[in-house]
Amino acid sequence: MHDALGHLVRAKRREVADLAASMPIDELRRRCADMPRPRNFFQAVVDHGDTTQTRIIAEIKRRSPSVGPIREDLDAASIARQYHAAGAAAICCATDARGFGGSLDMLESVRAAAPVPVMRSDLIVDLWQLWESRAAGADAILLVAEALRECDIIDFQILAVELGMTTLLEIHDVESYYRVKDHIGFPHPGYALLGINNRDLDTDSVNVTQSMRIADLIEDRSIVVSMSGIATPSHLDRLRAHGICIALVGESLLRQPDPGAALRTLLAP
Repeated sequence: MHDALGHLVRAKRREVADLAASMPIDELRRRCADMPRPRNFFQAVVDHGDTTQTRIIAEIKRRSPSVGPIREDLDAASIARQYHAAGAAAICCATDARGFGGSLDMLESVRAAAPVPVMRSDLIVDLWQLWESRAAGADAILLVAEALRECDIIDFQILAVELGMTTLLEIHDVESYYRVKDHIGFPHPGYALLGINNRDLDTDSVNVTQSMRIADLIEDRSIVVSMSGIATPSHLDRLRAHGICIALVGESLLRQPDPGAALRTLLAP
């Protein structure tokens, strides 16, 4: 595990242990039992028959550890409505407080504001967080492959399917792809996506061609999501040329005065 990522994982484990001590998992299970079924995140972004249009997972976050402040004063519900009106297929909400300025309250407000599926983006390190995510209304969760053991990935995927949530398994390099490739689509292919993050964990540099290089190794590219550094229609064109028709985009939209208008421009033919 990369040093910086290892530090974040250890801090997140301590944070989750404190939260779990104050919220028993049985209480979360009771809350989940009262929740309506999740919106189908997988179905919203995957279209096996259309390779001419990119489905956008539009991200909401105030800042990130890699780039610092992005839009500290954002109104998450308002931006969710803008994203939906502009054609976002789904929304990703960063809920980590320390690194991203997020919260589960923010995720709940996003889900109430727009009818599209919502994914929780956080550093998931414990099964308790999956119950917490579903109880807060998350329709999908992000799993960072480099932060997890293979046995954890499997356990998280199984529980996510039991809870009706889609998983987006995120990798950063070819080595990580080969480590997890046999777990992609487990235990049910209709609930699992593979994210290729274009950010180098060692240097923090971003290059969209990373998605293209790794995608060339993948047989079923309909479930591949390109993440980080996507800002222009030409980026989407190049990704589609490599069979990638799903992209997660946040920073380039949130830095614009009108994120909804920015999304329309990105999606314009």
